[in-house]
Formats: sequence, structure tokens, C-alpha cells
Amino acid sequence: METHGVRLTPEQAHAALADTKHIRASVASLSATPWPNWFFITLTLYVAAFPITYGGVMADSDWLLPRPAWMAIMLTSTAVYVALFAVAAKAWRNKTGVALRFDVLPKRATVPLSVGLPVLMVGAAFAFRVTGRPVWLIAASLIGATVSVGFHLAFVRLHRKTP
Repeated sequence: METHGVRLTPEQAHAALADTKHIRASVASLSATPWPNWFFITLTLYVAAFPITYGGVMADSDWLLPRPAWMAIMLTSTAVYVALFAVAAKAWRNKTGVALRFDVLPKRATVPLSVGLPVLMVGAAFAFRVTGRPVWLIAASLIGATVSVGFHLAFVRLHRKTP
């Protein structure tokens, strides 16, 4: 192997490749590091509030608040969440030099999350609309918050395990 006009011995080449693998593993680990704590809390609150807010929008008649108020709350909270997501991602990229990534997480966890959580969040509102029982919204809110905390802890554990 040759780098910059210098011929490497097989041992030096293997050491260089090992260093490259270690650097890639470190970058993957760093990019899988958990969200900043303030954003983790923001995400958990958003996930917990979404089923209740969406349930208010989907209710047959005004439930606790008029439907336009629920819609305004949902649109405003979503806009704030998206803006804070952008701030968190930019701050993380500036701090670490890498973007926050989901592709380094195990697919056996991310695929069920990306399918199941939206079904839970939206499905609870439909169940509430059909039954009129807010227990569906409360259950979805609690499950969503639990999932958010669980994924944060999985991020933390993944980061600590990777060299």
C-alpha cells in the first residue's frame, strides 16, 4: 500500500485500516448520541401532547375547547417542535461535527417505532371519536412518552457501548 508516495509495510497498512474502522465506529457512535437533554424533554412533551390535541381536533363536537382552538394549538406546537428540532440538529452538528442520525440504530427497533408510533398517535384520536372515551388519548399519550424515554435511554446505551 502507498500513501502520499510512501510505501507502507503490510503491518502499517493493517494498522491504518484498523484506525479507519475505529474512526468510522466513533463517528457512528457520536452521531447516534442522544439528543441534547432540552430537546429530549421537548420531544417527549410533544409526543405526549399530540394524541390529546389531535383528539380535540377529531372530536365529533367541541371537546373542552372549540375545534379551531385545538387546531391552532396543534399547528403552533408542531411549528415550535419543528423549529426546535432544527435548532437541536444544528447545535449538535456544530458541537460534534456530525449530524444526528437514525440509520445507525438497529432496524428491529426503528422500523416498529416509525410505523407503530404514528398509528398509536392517530389511532387513539379515531378511537376517541368513535367511543367518546378520552382514555384512548390518555393511554396513547402515556405510551408515547414512555417510548420517547425508552428510545432516549437506548441512544445513551448505544453511545456508551460503542468504542
